[in-house]
Amino acid sequence: MSKYKLGIIGIGAMAEAIVRGVVKTNLFNQQEIIASGRRDERLNYITNQLGISTTKDNKEIFNNSEIVMICVKPQNLEEAIKEVNLEKKNILIISIIVGITTTRLEDLLGKNPIIRVMPNTPALIGEGMTALCKNKYAHEEHIEVAQNIFEQIGKTIITEENMIDAVTGLSGSGPAYVYQFIEALADGGVLVGLPRQVAYELAVQTIIGSAKMVRETGMHPGELKDKVTSPKGTTIEGIRVLEKNAFRATVIEAVEASYLKAKNIGS
Repeated sequence: MSKYKLGIIGIGAMAEAIVRGVVKTNLFNQQEIIASGRRDERLNYITNQLGISTTKDNKEIFNNSEIVMICVKPQNLEEAIKEVNLEKKNILIISIIVGITTTRLEDLLGKNPIIRVMPNTPALIGEGMTALCKNKYAHEEHIEVAQNIFEQIGKTIITEENMIDAVTGLSGSGPAYVYQFIEALADGGVLVGLPRQVAYELAVQTIIGSAKMVRETGMHPGELKDKVTSPKGTTIEGIRVLEKNAFRATVIEAVEASYLKAKNIGS
């Protein structure tokens, strides 16, 4: 029997959010979790703040955990697992590494059940959107375990692996697009005379409220847009400028560019 239920390789901001989520909801307790990192300062912080075990030895994670979650950057993957026991079977591996396929992980880690996930940064406040897919060695119970973990920090969907890079382009990178739109809305407010803080407050609540309208009414965004847009009114003037400057096409191309970048990382 493994000493820990959950072992995390790479205790960065996303991994920290996951730990906080699963501990807060009692999915795991602190004594059941171990995490690794490279900096003493970071590991001391995690131990003091989260109350979990920490190590610099990734072999310890693999050898003593039922579930291993890999949370390193793509370029650091091989370094992170270079000394682990690749023959160990029957551990569930969860990867949040952008662009790295389950086939590539199988080459590095053997024929273990692997769940590949793509979360996003709103998970840091419990409002994440995470897509999950499984490899051929994983069964439904494996993906249910992983899904249960990520449901502690937001919403989840199950998809096929050939969709994960597309998810990266939309919900993975999407928060940055939204932040930029909020900033642009606020800048527009400042341009027409609003104080900066007031402009940000208006922009943020407008985004939150509009998103909730889409979710809670079930109406198509275009239909909701039409309800705000009166003939010869102020809103249609603004929409005309957005359309003139290819607002939709620019967003679409941004999603595609992020998708292609993720796909290129894994090739």
